[in-house]
Amino acid sequence: MTDQLAPPLHGKTGTLCVAALYHFARFPRFESFREPLEALCKAEGVKGTLLLAHEGINGTIAGTDAAIAKVLAYLRSQPEFASLEHKESRASKMPFLRMKVRLKKEIVTMGVEDIDPNEIVGTYVDPKDWNDLISDPDTIVIDTRNDYETAIGIFRGAVDPNTKTFREFPAWVKNNPGLHNKPKIAMYCTGGIRCEKATAFMKQQGFDEVYHLKGGILKYLEEVPEEESLWDGACFVFDERVSVTHGLKEGDHKLCHACRNPITPEELQHPHYEEGVSCSHCHDSRTEADRDRYRQRQFQIALARKRGEKHIGE
Repeated sequence: MTDQLAPPLHGKTGTLCVAALYHFARFPRFESFREPLEALCKAEGVKGTLLLAHEGINGTIAGTDAAIAKVLAYLRSQPEFASLEHKESRASKMPFLRMKVRLKKEIVTMGVEDIDPNEIVGTYVDPKDWNDLISDPDTIVIDTRNDYETAIGIFRGAVDPNTKTFREFPAWVKNNPGLHNKPKIAMYCTGGIRCEKATAFMKQQGFDEVYHLKGGILKYLEEVPEEESLWDGACFVFDERVSVTHGLKEGDHKLCHACRNPITPEELQHPHYEEGVSCSHCHDSRTEADRDRYRQRQFQIALARKRGEKHIGE
């Protein structure tokens, strides 16, 4: 892969480039790498979040094409990340508030010791071959994402574990012995990183034929024509776009800033929806004191907007 970004694909719009990336590598110097990486991103006007750990790097950043290309070139100049790949989409406005480079124990938190995707991992399946695999009656398809993500989109026929966090996934597998009833396990997630650990875990648990979607849902939505797609709905993304659809076009979901759940245009009309305060997902689980606190925050956000600023809590 070259250091330069490819030109926007047909159907993608937006003035800013959004680059999602991850790479598993033995990276003992991750702590000393944080400061120069963050300094470069800020100097180039790039915003987003990057996670660094002993096991590699993970995150999503946004900026101009030239700025993103410069950051990616810098990452690939490091011997540990020479073969780093990224997935790109477009945004009509900056989808992040600030730039953060964080040090972590894991770049994706599963909470299971001795899981190393560099040692063992499932078989990658290109998006063009994914439909055939998941249409095979001998295949169980598993969505490794969390419930608020699967709520707005899922592959046809996939099993939804209904997990709140990725940490719950190993226990879900162990509590579902029926997963052994079919020879093939096909797994997918947003960009591919969770499946690196999930498939490694499945192999460790004795499953032989374990596959995962290379590049995740994002790569599938980019490459597979909508008329051939087996994806239903939108894909949740962890930035202010909230969701993307086929061709990686920005979706029409909004985010409830009280519970962080994605909400549809129809849910915006629900009586329990109040911007920044509540929605139909969280209204009954919050107290009136909670909502009063959220209203105060929303009032400060509105004042900042009038001044042409963006409030830290938005």
